[in-house]
Amino acid sequence: MSTVIVPDTQVFYVFSPDVKPVVRVKRGDRLIVYTKDALGGQITSEENVVTSMDFSKVNPATGPIYVEDAQPGDALLVRVVSVEVAGRGFVVTAPGAGALPRLVREARTRTCYVYGDSVEFLGFKLPARKMIGVIGVATSEKAPTGVPGRHGGNLDTRFITEGSLVILPVEHPGALLGLGDLHAVMGDGEVCVAACEVPGKVTIELDVAKNLAPAWPVVQHNGSFYILVSHDKIEGAIEEAVNVSVEALSRGLKLNWHDAYMLASLAVDVGISQLVDPRKTAWTRIPTSLISLENLLNALSELR
Repeated sequence: MSTVIVPDTQVFYVFSPDVKPVVRVKRGDRLIVYTKDALGGQITSEENVVTSMDFSKVNPATGPIYVEDAQPGDALLVRVVSVEVAGRGFVVTAPGAGALPRLVREARTRTCYVYGDSVEFLGFKLPARKMIGVIGVATSEKAPTGVPGRHGGNLDTRFITEGSLVILPVEHPGALLGLGDLHAVMGDGEVCVAACEVPGKVTIELDVAKNLAPAWPVVQHNGSFYILVSHDKIEGAIEEAVNVSVEALSRGLKLNWHDAYMLASLAVDVGISQLVDPRKTAWTRIPTSLISLENLLNALSELR
């Protein structure tokens, strides 16, 4: 196993097969990926506000990374070994943005400070939740890095963190993986449109599961599988996430649909990742004690 360093000077803004990879790696390689913050480093003090930014430089993803042996129809497995963030980040608001767009009267910026496992904001001490906001692979949709979808992208899901296994469907040779938009802390929903946005570095290890591309991104974390679904409306994301989970239980556990539906009502949780991106992201949580990763991926690959 070799270690490859990808600097934050190598960034892109669209998940597309047309973007030239900056590095080629093999299955089993470990990568240290440096990332800019979601604001592209344009906010350096509370005097800077988002309305004065260049929005073509928002949500940069480091990469793309070409993974040898990753082919269309495969699943790319990204194990997150560590997430390290800078000691200072920023939270922003903007008129018309967030979960309460009509109530935001002006753009504002506030600083947050990271001290080990805690984050200080306006004198409040919060437990740190260091996570990856953007992680995805190339898609023919040519989705901006700020938009989530079946390819991953701006999922803004706090379970994408140290110790997680992120599983993405490969659509193009080499997968063309990119990641960025680290957060020091974020609540489910990311309601004001931003988390504690920070630069940093992520250590990951890569593998490929042949012919097992899931219908939607999957995260394995802390005894649970999370199926991440994005849609123009949060209601649509929730409905599709529940539907996919019930189908996965039915196929993976060899249950008829109604029995799987009832089992889901007893054992599957539903939640929200973010409410503020161009598409909203919801998740369903399935305990790993209920179904194996192999059976889950086999079932989800049938739903593509």
